[in-house]
Amino acid sequence: MKMEEVRRAYASVAELYIGLFGTSQQVHADDLAFIGRHLAGRPGTVLDLGCGPGHITDYLRSLGVDATGIDMVPEFIAHARAAHPNGRYQLGSMENLAVANHSIAGILAWGSLIHLPPEDLDGVLGEFRRVMAPAGTLVVGLFVGDEVAAFDHKVVTAYRWPVDEFSERLARAGFTEVERLQRPAEGTHRPHAAIAASRP
Repeated sequence: MKMEEVRRAYASVAELYIGLFGTSQQVHADDLAFIGRHLAGRPGTVLDLGCGPGHITDYLRSLGVDATGIDMVPEFIAHARAAHPNGRYQLGSMENLAVANHSIAGILAWGSLIHLPPEDLDGVLGEFRRVMAPAGTLVVGLFVGDEVAAFDHKVVTAYRWPVDEFSERLARAGFTEVERLQRPAEGTHRPHAAIAASRP
């Protein structure tokens, strides 16, 4: 599955998605705390990759983070700029970031890697490492399962990962896990995990 297919799928439901998920109040408090704990207080730019409606980028900026939201869906970027006019939002792809080597203090990829086929993950994580400054921090949110497997996400095919296996992929790309958060299925929410990792 190509990222262009993912872009088109999200563009087709952008208004509905924004209504359901477009504010930080709709993000679990434990997730916001985890994100803030690892990305607030960092000198330098933090990229929110796959920022969607821009709500978590705005949350990071409220913590004093120099955050920029990047997404490949024009409808999301237009909404983010209108809803958060003091923020920075731009179109772009996490597969080919238009930033210099080792120039970024932190990266948030909150649910934005879930649509990557497993064979494409290493390349994207390698791009993250290319742009990350030494001692930079990566925070990832993902869906959890007993094995790497595709499932029918409401928008477009997504993948779930065993947390240990995803952490091994991070290590292969040159990141060292520093903390993880796991949450079991709750109501309509699938099992979920977050991993914070540093670039030594």
